[in-house]
Amino acid sequence: MAARYNGNEVRLCKVEGEYHWHQHDDTDELFLVIEGELDMEFRDHTERMVQGDLIIVPRGTEHRPCARKGEVKLFVMDADGTPNTGDEATAFKPIEI
Repeated sequence: MAARYNGNEVRLCKVEGEYHWHQHDDTDELFLVIEGELDMEFRDHTERMVQGDLIIVPRGTEHRPCARKGEVKLFVMDADGTPNTGDEATAFKPIEI
């Protein structure tokens, strides 16, 4: 985690491959592509994102980020303490930098 801002966690991430389907019931989630190409999959459509693209996934919306063309660098913002998988039991623990 890079910072906290008004009750949010600012996360800088490197991702590759397909993440699993999940949702965040209590908060929206913001993604900004810094480098690479990301598919943000929803059950009814896919948004292809490239450098500079931003998307906000509304709370309660099932989604799956997929980096199929190599590593993607992301800026992600979630409410403070939000598990990145939507479930505390399976969440990755952020490293504060």
